Formats: sequence, C-alpha cells, structure tokens
Amino acid sequence: MVFAYDFDRLNTFLKNILRKNLSADAWKWLEQEGASVRAGGEISRFNIAFVAMPRKTGKNPVAISAEESSELKTLRSGFTISGWTVDRLARVWLLMQLDPGDEEKYKAVIENLYLSAEMGELVALYSSLPVLAHAGSWAKRCAEGIRSNIGQVLEAIICNNPYPSEYLDEAAWNQLVLKAIFTEKPILQIVGLKERMNPRLASSLSDYAHERWAAGRPVNPLLWICVSPFIDESNFSDIQRVFRSEDEAERHAAALACYESPFAAARKLVDAHAGMKEDIEEGRISWREVGGE
Repeated sequence: MVFAYDFDRLNTFLKNILRKNLSADAWKWLEQEGASVRAGGEISRFNIAFVAMPRKTGKNPVAISAEESSELKTLRSGFTISGWTVDRLARVWLLMQLDPGDEEKYKAVIENLYLSAEMGELVALYSSLPVLAHAGSWAKRCAEGIRSNIGQVLEAIICNNPYPSEYLDEAAWNQLVLKAIFTEKPILQIVGLKERMNPRLASSLSDYAHERWAAGRPVNPLLWICVSPFIDESNFSDIQRVFRSEDEAERHAAALACYESPFAAARKLVDAHAGMKEDIEEGRISWREVGGE
C-alpha cells in the first residue's frame, strides 16, 4: 500500500482548507505548482516552490473549524493542522503531489530537501511524515530528527504527530519521550503516549528522576504518567516520595500514578487518600490538570 490513508479524500480536504486560507493570487500560484508536480514537472521547479512558499502564501495561522478538525482525524487518524501556519500546510500539501510510483526517486527528492532545509522547511518536512507515501520508509529520518536541538523542529516531531508512535521502534520511541522531558515539551501532546508505554521507558524515566533529585533539581510531574503501569517494589519508594511532596502537582501526579497502577501497594496508597481518589474519579485531578492545561 503506497499511502496509509485515503489519499484522494485527504488531498481534497487539505486543498479546500488552503483555498479558504489563501488569497486568490496565492491559491492560483499554489494550484499551478501542484499541477506541475503532478504532471511530472522539473524537480528544480518543485524545489523552488517549496523554498518560496512563505513569500508566496504568507505565514498566517490556518483557520480551521472544530468540525473540520474532527473530519480531518477521520481522514488520517491522529493528524491535525491546528496551530499550523498556511505556508507549513501548503508545503505539506505540495509534498503530497509528488508521484510515489518510483519509490527511489520519490524518496530521493524528499531526502534532498532535508539536506538543505532551513528551520521552517524542516518543520514542514517532519510535519508531512504522517501523509507521505511509503510510510514505513521514513522511520530512520524521524529518529534522526529527534536528535535536533531546534525547538520548533522537535515540536513538529513530538507534538500532535501520529507518525512516531506508529512507526518508530521501541528504542527510538523511548528516546523521543525522553527528549520531550529533557527539553520541556508538552508531553501530553505526544500521540500514542499511553499506548506505547513500556518497562524500559519507565526505568529510564525513574533513573532520570533520581539524577534530578541528586542534583537538587525539580522533576516534571508528568514523567510519572509513563511509570504508572510499571510501578513495583523496585520503584514504589519513588512514588511514595512524590506523594509526600510539598508541590500539589507532584502529589496529584503520584495519586494518578497509583490510581492507574495494578500494583497493590500503590492502589492501597491512593485508597488511603479518599479525597484525592474522589477528585480523580470526578475529573478534578487529571494529567491535564497536573500539566497546567
């Protein structure tokens, strides 16, 4: 399967969003460039259009309704363009117009863009991963992107992007979550976070917490969301420590971790704090609340 979704429907949807968000002249130009790409036009023309996008389309935020956002997620699970700028979306749409029939050529054209891309171009390229053809082929590129030190590029990979959870192996996935913690990215925006929790990640995060404590530094309370399914005798003392914290967000995180844990001692600990348990069950304490959302 070349595409992991219904290409025609998503392509039409994004085209309509772009048409509504662009001036008549900008849309005419973009439509012409898309037609050239589909017709197998010169790659040099495609590259020039990709680079020139902000100058041609502007950088206004994309206007998309709640209904359109919901529809988009039915066309490509986990995919969102909320918070994007119009040049970012236009670049992603232009990439979608490339012919995927010759897989080697297709990959070469896109990889060439990565080699010379500036920040905005990299953001668009990593944002495009969920909609590119031959989806499994981009896992190595995605893993390499996690090593970036450019904040906006990292956010394009880490936040609201379904590709990493679908295609990264466990080691690369764990590195993504750790990088999100290290760089203070909003980890609740990691698509598939709960579905891809694993014991190695939990162990790494516990080790990281110990390093932070030893250095007298705070620990992001959202870290414990990934530890909760794997609480056991080896790390329960960490949860108890967080439960005793003077910081409310940390106490709430410990309570949530215990509430979600299958470990008997953890369940007993949260049961002993009836008020917190009730707040969890009534939705007043949640991971989003812990994260300040």
